[in-house]
Order: sequence, then structure tokens, then C-alpha cells
Amino acid sequence: MSPEDRIARSKSSEEVGSDNNPPPVLMPESNMPIISEPEALLDEENEVAQGLIEEPSSRHVDARTSLLGNYHHNRVCGLKDCDHGTFSPRAPSVRSERSSIDTPRIAFGGPYPGAIGEDGGPTDPARAILGDSVTDSFFRNKRISTTKWLAQKHGIKSPTFMYISYYFPFIRWIGQYQWQWLRGDLIAAITMASFYIPMSLSYSSNLAHIPPINGLYSFVFNPLIYAFLGTCPQMVVGPEAAGSLLVGQVVKTCIDQGKSGDDDDVLNAQIAGLVTAIAGAVIFVAGLCRLGFLDSVLSRPFLRGFISAIGFVILVDQLIPELGLSDVAKAEGGVSHGSSAQKLVFLVRNIAHSHGLTAAVSLTSFAIIMVFRTLKRTLQPRIHWVAYFPDRFIVVALSAVFAWAFSWDKQGLRVLGEVKSSGSSSIPFQWPFQFRHMKDIDTALSTSFLIALLGFFESSVAAKSLGEGTHGLQGMTLSPNREMVALGTANIIGGCFNALPAFGGYGRSKVNASTGGTTPMSSIILSFITLICVLYLLPYFYYIPRGVLSAMISVVAYSLIEECPHDIKFFIKIRGWTELFLMSIIFLATVFYSLSLGIALGIGLSLLQLIRHATKPRIQILGKIPGTTNQFENAELSPDNVEYIEGCLIVKIPEPLTFANTGELKTRLRRLEQYGTNKAHPSLPRVRSEEHNRNVIFDVHGVTSVDGSGTQVLKEIVEDYAKRGIRVIFCRLPHRRSKVFLSFERSGIVDLCGGRSHFVGSVEEALRLSEAEDLEHFFDERLNSHQPS
Repeated sequence: MSPEDRIARSKSSEEVGSDNNPPPVLMPESNMPIISEPEALLDEENEVAQGLIEEPSSRHVDARTSLLGNYHHNRVCGLKDCDHGTFSPRAPSVRSERSSIDTPRIAFGGPYPGAIGEDGGPTDPARAILGDSVTDSFFRNKRISTTKWLAQKHGIKSPTFMYISYYFPFIRWIGQYQWQWLRGDLIAAITMASFYIPMSLSYSSNLAHIPPINGLYSFVFNPLIYAFLGTCPQMVVGPEAAGSLLVGQVVKTCIDQGKSGDDDDVLNAQIAGLVTAIAGAVIFVAGLCRLGFLDSVLSRPFLRGFISAIGFVILVDQLIPELGLSDVAKAEGGVSHGSSAQKLVFLVRNIAHSHGLTAAVSLTSFAIIMVFRTLKRTLQPRIHWVAYFPDRFIVVALSAVFAWAFSWDKQGLRVLGEVKSSGSSSIPFQWPFQFRHMKDIDTALSTSFLIALLGFFESSVAAKSLGEGTHGLQGMTLSPNREMVALGTANIIGGCFNALPAFGGYGRSKVNASTGGTTPMSSIILSFITLICVLYLLPYFYYIPRGVLSAMISVVAYSLIEECPHDIKFFIKIRGWTELFLMSIIFLATVFYSLSLGIALGIGLSLLQLIRHATKPRIQILGKIPGTTNQFENAELSPDNVEYIEGCLIVKIPEPLTFANTGELKTRLRRLEQYGTNKAHPSLPRVRSEEHNRNVIFDVHGVTSVDGSGTQVLKEIVEDYAKRGIRVIFCRLPHRRSKVFLSFERSGIVDLCGGRSHFVGSVEEALRLSEAEDLEHFFDERLNSHQPS
């Protein structure tokens, strides 16, 4: 039999599994079932063959293992209701009366058959767009979903409550909460409050340039909201140095444009609230649109270069208040809003004018915190309780006591002063998206987007590092999309109270976990502690030296920079010059020009890198491994270890075809036709003979999907080959129910190739088919040449 006939006889699983093949039948008063063989297993010489197979007794059936007993559910031979084993046909198994028909299938899970269309996609368009949860909860749809079907089979009475508890994790964990966990959560909350309440004051006043109390609002609302909606039980959200600095950049820009003033605390706080709310809205909408993959958009070199630059900018910024040069900088004008390079020049010129007491208090505080930080890292593996030691709280408290006792504020040391709300109440509500703030949205939008992206990235790192934690909660699973919704909701609400942007921090969450926090209850307690501070303890913050707060921020800035040398060494080791160049460009642009330019360059270069990677087709020319018949390798990687097939160009497409990567597909194929490689420069004349391109075989095993543009380009390529008399064969295509094959069929690619016979299962089959058709063509030409005219 010829290869063409053999290929024409092969059937897809859809064709074989038709109603024309009846299932095995057990005849009355006989234990010999008659089984009609599927078409794929028929003997070529005998078109109709039936087998008689002896029915095993109940005793033998019961003795089979559960694996073999359930194996008949797998469609080995291609029939829809296959009753064949792995190696030979066999009769249907005898089930015990206790077993349910669906029990073995449900034990393995799997999709609901009625929810899958012929093309492999969902049968319900609304469900494909909105998802199972929305469709099942809010629409009365007669078509059952896979989720609902599995829920019913497993005895879940209320799928709606199942969805609600999934999207509101508080419902799941509060019912499991045990009183024995309260002690650890309480200690963790008190420890975090002692560390991060002073930090939030620093971020607000020194980085964001808004009233200190607005930093506290971030710990009043955001941890509480995240405890209800977040999916990582031990993660604690709060303001971060990078986000606070970016807010400060927007505030400074509005001041430079004349939209606000340095002393207009109310308007500056409202601008900060607008930035926070926009960042929350961006990430909230991204979560609803299931864009949880966005944390992978920014490259590692961009993040490392940008975060290191932020750390350097913060260090330089804080040197001015730490040395008591704030008044001198204000007198010179332009320094406070200048680049880091300008501030370094200012510091060198005015170092002699530093205030001695301020510099002594600030630098001593910085040194003490750094010493304790180093001691904790060294001792914590052996002495766990050192993590509980509130070194930063003690430094802040003692400095405030000394400033009050020795009247340092009257000796030129700047203190925090009266901490009060910018509104009429302790926690004023202010809707951020008011019409009078429309002029500020343009300034805040791009920065808010970056705050959202950076915040979500850091939250993702923290969540992935913590995982599901060390708690005993059940059913708490991490979800990037739900994390986005939780963080977005928290920041939208925080923006309504002019709070700073707050996201999950790795360091803060590790403190929570290491000091006993096991559940989101520690975040709730932290919110209530901060609320008590806002309502009752603000007068005690009056004498906190601003230099001490700057020293605390400098420690954070140092931590942002300290990982940079490790990454630089790594990229040098692997010869990652592109990554090093990207890091350097972002760092230098941020330091010597502005943060906004560093942001623009970083995002622009990262997106260009991403687009370049996505649009570059990765097609390969294959060659046969010597001594084998069915093993092929990329000839570009090992040209000396493969054999080229005479008369055939074998091209592997290892990726889905989209509008992005098909633009260059024709050019790349032309290079393979002319040079046999993609590495040759196009100025080279043709070196590959056209005789070796008379058969083009596409290995499309990696083409798991194809869009309209990809299908159109591929059709044009096949059409061009057909006009030139080149035979085209596709091999290893996904099954014929797939969307890829249907796209090929509807677009006319299948007909252009010569029908379904030119779609085979392997490269070896494609070579046999091409050889057979070449021989047939050769003999036809010989026959025609010998016929009398």
C-alpha cells in the first residue's frame, strides 16, 4: 500500500469515535461478548474483523488492581467509549453494585464534557468572557460549568457561597481562627507598630512632603482591608520608601508648576491621596482583567537599577536634614527640587555650615540602628528572641525624651512638632476624584501607574517568598489576580483619607512571621494600634527629632542599595552586558537628571526588549541525526552533527503564531531557503540550491494557538509555495478538533497543501510522503514522455 493510501486511511479520534462503532455487547446466556474493532485497528487485508474475547469471571475482575480496574476510562484506541486496554482489546469490567458510575471519573477530576466545544473551547461564550464564578452566581444559565459540575459531584451544596468565600478570604480564615494564635499575632502587631509607625512618619514628612499624620493613615486602613481580601495570611501592607519618594516627586512637580505651595499641607495631602487612589484604581482594574502576570513585565535589570537609584536618591536627600542644612538649602532655592548630582554639589560646598547637634544626633542614631541591624542578622539564627527587640522604637523614644529633657529644640535641633490632621476631624474623608483635581491627574497618572507596578511587584515577591505561611489555615491559596484586587481596594480606600500608597513589603512581612504572626489577625491588630495612636498619642510625637527620622529612612535606603553589587557580579559572571548597560543607563539618568527620566527610560527600554523578544520568530531548520530515522535536531546549533535531507527543507515552528511574531516570518523563511541558516547576512547571494527546497515540511508541534493575522500570513506563504510548484507538508499538528487545525481548514491552507493527506503525525512520515509523491511524479513524467504523440 502506498504512503498516500496509508495516510488517507488514518482517522482522527473524532472520526473514529463515531456512532457507527457499537460498544461491546454481551449476548444473552453467553459470557462471550462480541466487540467490533475500531477502524484504526482493522487489518489491512481483512476490512471487517471481529474478535471473540472471553469474559473474565467476577472473581478475577475483583482481583484486579484499582489502576487496571479504572483504566477503561482512558480513550486508548480513539473510541469515545473505549473498552480496550493498553496492549490488547478486552471486555468491559464488571462493576460492583456499590460503586457509582461516576465515582472513578470524579476521583480523577477533569473537565465537564458538555462544557467543551468541538474546537476545544468553551461552548458558552458568556462563560468564556466572564468566567465560571460570575456566570454561575449572577446569571441563570442552563449550561452547567465544569466548576459547578465538579462541585455537585463532590457534595458542595452552595457553589455561590464557595465563590464568595474564595473572593473574600476573611470568611475562610475567621471560621478557623484559634485563640492560641492570638498571642503570637498580638506580639507581632506590637513589634511591627514599634518599628513602622515611626517609619511611616518619616516617609510622610521627609519623602512625600506631606503632613506626618498621613503616613499613619496608611497603617490604619490598608492592613485592615488587606486582611479581609488578601490571599497571603502573613503579609502586612504599608507604605514603602520607593512609593513615598514617587509621591513626593508628584507633589514637588505640582509645587514647581504653581499648582501648590511648600507650606500648603492640605493641598499637598490631597495630591498624595489622588496619587494613591489612582494607583489603587489601576491595580484594581488590572486584577479584574486578570492581569496578574504584570509583575513579569519589568525586567530584573530595570528593577535593580531603578531601586538602587531610588536608594541612592533617598540617601542623598536625607543627608541634608541629617546635617541640619535644610534652612540653607531653602535659602539657596532650587536645591530641594534638584537632581541628586546637584544636591551632592550643594553638600560638598556647604558641609562646613552643618549644625553640630543635629548631625551628632542623626549620625549617632544611624550608627546605632545599623549596629543592631547587623547584630540581629548575626544572632537571630541562634537566638530567636532578638527579632522582638524594638531597637528603632527605643532610638526614637530616647531621642524624643532627650530632646524634651535638654531642650534641644531651642538649640537649633528641628523636631517633628505638632502632628495634626489636615482636615476638621482626626481622620478626614476626602473623595480624591473631584473635578477640581482634574488638573493634577495628568501630572499624577504616569507616576501612579509606576507606583502600582512597583508595589505589586514587591508584594508578589513577598507573597511568593512567604507562600501560604506557617499557619494552620486551610483553603488559603495565593492568587495574583485576587492580590491585585485586594491591594487596589486598600489603596482606593486609603486615597479617600489622603494616605500614602501601601503595598506588601518583604522585610515587614518577615518581621511579622518571625515574631509570631501567623494569620491576618496581626494586620487587624496593627491597624487598631495605629488608630489608637492617631486618636490619643499624637501629642507625644512632638519632640521626635526630624534627623532621627531621616536616619531611619537612610537605613532603608542602604538596604535598597546593598543587593546591587551582588547583581552586578552575577551579570558580569554570565557576560550579561545588555543587562548591565540597562542598569547603568537607568541609574545614571535618575541620579544626574531626574527620577521621572529614569522611570521613562527604564520602562521604555524594558518594553522595547519585550517587544523585540515577542516579535522575533524563532523558526529552526532541522537536520536528521546520523544513524537514525526519526530523530531530528536544530541544524543551527550543531551543523556538523546532522544530515540534510536532499530535496527537503524541514522547518520547525516552536511557538504560537500571532500578529507579533509573523511579521518577520516570510523574511526568515526566505533566508532559510537561500542560505540554510538565519545567521547569514542578506547581502550574501543564494548558496542553497532551489532543488533542495522542492518539499517544505513544517513541524508545527509548538503551534498551540494561532490568531487571524498569523493564519493570514501562513496562508500567503503556502499560497506562494503552491504557485512556485513547491510541495508543502505539515506534521505534528495538534489534533483535528483543535482551533489551529480549524483555522487552517477554514482559511484554505489545508486545500492549498493538497488536502488532509498532507497533514501527518511525524517528520519521518512527512519525508516518506514526499518521497512517495516525488517517485509518483517521476514515473508520471516518464510515462507521459513515452506515450506516442
